[in-house]
Amino acid sequence: MISIAFIIILFSLQRYGTSKVGLVVGPALFIWFCSLGGIGIYNLVKYDTRVLQAFNPIHIYYYFKRNSTKAWYSLGGCLLCATGSEAMFADLCYFSVRSVQLTFMFLVLPCLLLGYLGQAAYLMENHVDTTQAFFSSVPSGAFWPVFLIANVAALIASRAMTTATFSCIKQSSALGCFPRLKIIHTSRKFMGQIYIPVMNWFLLALALVLVCNISSIYEIGNAYAIAELGVMMMTTILVTLVMLLIWQINIFVVLSFAILFLGLELTFFSSVLWSVGDGSWIILVFAVVIFLIMYIWNYGSKLKYETEVKKKMSMDVLRELGPDLGTVRAPGIGLLYNELAKGVPAIFGHFLTTLPAVHSMIIFVCIKYVPVSVVPQNERFLFRRVCAKSYHIFRCVARYGYKDVRKENHQTFEQLLIESLDKFIRREAQERSLESDSDDDSGSEEDHSLSRILIAPNGSVYSLGVPLLAEFKDTSNFVAEARALEEGKLETSSSTDQISIDAEQSLEKELSFLRKAKESGVVYLLGHGDIRARKDSWFIKKLVINYFYAFLRKNCRRGTANLSVPHSHLIQVGMTYMV
Repeated sequence: MISIAFIIILFSLQRYGTSKVGLVVGPALFIWFCSLGGIGIYNLVKYDTRVLQAFNPIHIYYYFKRNSTKAWYSLGGCLLCATGSEAMFADLCYFSVRSVQLTFMFLVLPCLLLGYLGQAAYLMENHVDTTQAFFSSVPSGAFWPVFLIANVAALIASRAMTTATFSCIKQSSALGCFPRLKIIHTSRKFMGQIYIPVMNWFLLALALVLVCNISSIYEIGNAYAIAELGVMMMTTILVTLVMLLIWQINIFVVLSFAILFLGLELTFFSSVLWSVGDGSWIILVFAVVIFLIMYIWNYGSKLKYETEVKKKMSMDVLRELGPDLGTVRAPGIGLLYNELAKGVPAIFGHFLTTLPAVHSMIIFVCIKYVPVSVVPQNERFLFRRVCAKSYHIFRCVARYGYKDVRKENHQTFEQLLIESLDKFIRREAQERSLESDSDDDSGSEEDHSLSRILIAPNGSVYSLGVPLLAEFKDTSNFVAEARALEEGKLETSSSTDQISIDAEQSLEKELSFLRKAKESGVVYLLGHGDIRARKDSWFIKKLVINYFYAFLRKNCRRGTANLSVPHSHLIQVGMTYMV
């Protein structure tokens, strides 16, 4: 009951974040490691300093020679002596690399070595007392303080693994390998400091089940050992691939690295395989379940995205439909949410065929997350036109940082979006005006290259293609050419002015259209695309897509979950793709 109470308290405090809980975690772990080192030094001085000879590698050979098979079985236990500290490396997204390196080299490693050397020195004179060697070696006056801090350190170590799990789940979700879950960022300074409520309570339930059903501490040790070795071997394999494909290191160096580390890890792994029936099977079953969830989600999401890309509407179809899109354009703005950053989603065609009318202005909104804490409001939205100006169809990419709050009022969101669209239309008109001016300048330069004439104040005409002191030639011809050139300039100037006036009128007309559409109201168009396996598909594919993936998708967090939109402003249309 005490363990269950501590576990519940631990997972309940998880939502306060690493930086806040770290005010307690840091001092507690520092006291724990200092206690380990101090007790180790005490036992070394009191019992036997000859255990320092264990640093000599020859004793490994003697140990295996004396114990043979038993020595091989004990390798898993030797591995557990160093486990737990690797959680520091799993939490690299929470702390800087330098802080982890310094802490491990100058605090964790020395204190662990002193602690185990002290226990070995104690056992040199107390051969019988092997089950509780650590607590038995603690001085009697310091037993209860050390007992308390040991329990606190154990809870903190498990918490470190929990935060590392949050990081892995977040990265897997970003890669499309895990269902979307609600992620809460607990720090503005560090992007990796997150909290996932669903995973937190799932791990709490799993921990309680394990504590209530596992009968001895040795079963937990066996499960922990096989989990640690699995992580180590996977890390070695991935680093080997990075060395080959990204760093492109010499093949012989890569092979030497893989043979050395993977061979050592496989040796340890072989020693814990015999304990599969004594607790390790729990970890293997859990790993298989997580692997199946990740594979099914990735497989289904990939099929869905590829189908949406293949079936997106062609621009030729929109041009054939015309500005009215083959239906009635009702006043107002329609915000159609989709995951495609390019092209017209197929769900839009479904809206056209399902609804009796569509809005006079359509904006395809795609929400993307960028790896910064906060995106400024003036950089939130990126716009571009989808069709000609008369269609009034735009694409908007709404960018959010990992610390931005998405639960904003829908009216505030609409106001910011429409203001950004207004700026985009004005900037687009300005750019077009500059482009037309540059075209006129280039055309005038070509005209001047054909006839370069100077008219003096006294009426004399000179050709700039020859020196000004050249003899005058048939000035009447030059005068005629000069007058024709001046008339052409006047016509060009008047046409340019007319184009500028037309551009200003077109801009004001479009801005007026935008204001009227806003006054008519904004409606959110949400399309839910699902996939189903074809009837002629394999049975396994039908099982995976129609049942397992459908279950995950139904229970995961939808991309539009944070939209605080009243139901009166919401239209949802479903669409099923056969894959």
